[in-house]
Amino acid sequence: MRDVTRALLHVLTSGRRGALATVVRVSGSVPQQPGARLLLAPDGATTGTVGGGAVERAVLDALGQCRQHGRPELVVYDLARDLGMCCGGRMEIFVEPVEAEQRLLVFGAGHVAKPTAELARRVGFAVSVVDDREELANRERFPDCELVLAEPREAAARIAPRAEDWVLIVTYDHRLDEEALDTFARLPHRYLGLIGSRRKVLRILQRIASRGDLPPLDRVFAPVGLDIGAVSPEEIAVSIVAELVAIRHGKAARHLRALDDPRVARVLSGELSPEAAALMVDPVEQG
Repeated sequence: MRDVTRALLHVLTSGRRGALATVVRVSGSVPQQPGARLLLAPDGATTGTVGGGAVERAVLDALGQCRQHGRPELVVYDLARDLGMCCGGRMEIFVEPVEAEQRLLVFGAGHVAKPTAELARRVGFAVSVVDDREELANRERFPDCELVLAEPREAAARIAPRAEDWVLIVTYDHRLDEEALDTFARLPHRYLGLIGSRRKVLRILQRIASRGDLPPLDRVFAPVGLDIGAVSPEEIAVSIVAELVAIRHGKAARHLRALDDPRVARVLSGELSPEAAALMVDPVEQG
């Protein structure tokens, strides 16, 4: 049991998702008793046991699915009928995801960042706010957040981004937005969102592309958020955090993301201007 506990603590500090199986009820002849545990780590390593043999293989399949989709479930096995085991008993095993709070790096401490950070904390993110303005990036405005007083490029070395990190760019200056996008799109991340109208987003991307080295954009969501008609900072916060939750749970949603539009490549190549009316009619102008 100590080995499972140590491995569990390691998963909780890794920022990645594992899955834990716990025997909760048994009857008849079974290979393990209530309380037995089996942990599947993010890298596929296992610690503990729920009985070995066919039941363990079945539980490992359930753990693998749980690690992927993040939903808990109770699995029940009749060992003889379901798994062909000679024990002949019955086991109920609770399978649950195990993960630490995921880190959301918010670049900017302004009017959108404040409600977004608060709401993100409520839905389970560990929020770090990055801004060089101490009068805004302070404990009074962000009481439950880590604060990093720096501009984006400087912050990259101090934060040490991980593949499990979520990044949100909502700064007060287009130059800083561009710097943050160009810097952090090249670093490990799970998600990167950039606030702004389509016009602004494509201008930024076009400037980066003109320097001859566009970063990977497959996990970049720009404009950020879901298309819910958000206007006020609080509504925009709901739109952004709803997008984070949808992606976290693998659910389809109506994203504002413009990068899937086939005309984006023409803009980045200089063939089409960001001001082209057909591309630039924004459902929501985010600034």
